Amino acid sequence: AAAAALGLLPLGKTQSPESLLDIAARKVAEKWPFQRVEERFERIPEPVQRRIVYWSFPRSEREICMYSSFNTGAEDPAAGPGGSAA
Repeated sequence: AAAAALGLLPLGKTQSPESLLDIAARKVAEKWPFQRVEERFERIPEPVQRRIVYWSFPRSEREICMYSSFNTGAEDPAAGPGGSAA
């Protein structure tokens, strides 16, 4: 009610807290690639795997474009090792 009164939330809308599973999965996805998580731990419950994978994908359109453009550097003579221009 106080947040709605301050104009932070629309009237009649409440915000539920993020689950511990989502918080933990997001933190794992921010720090380690999923492949490393799979290699490190023998048994990961499927719901946990799904949330880590979900949070592993970029959220903003800019990040999606950046990560989806594959540039191996083969066509660009100015590209250095790993496909990045020197």
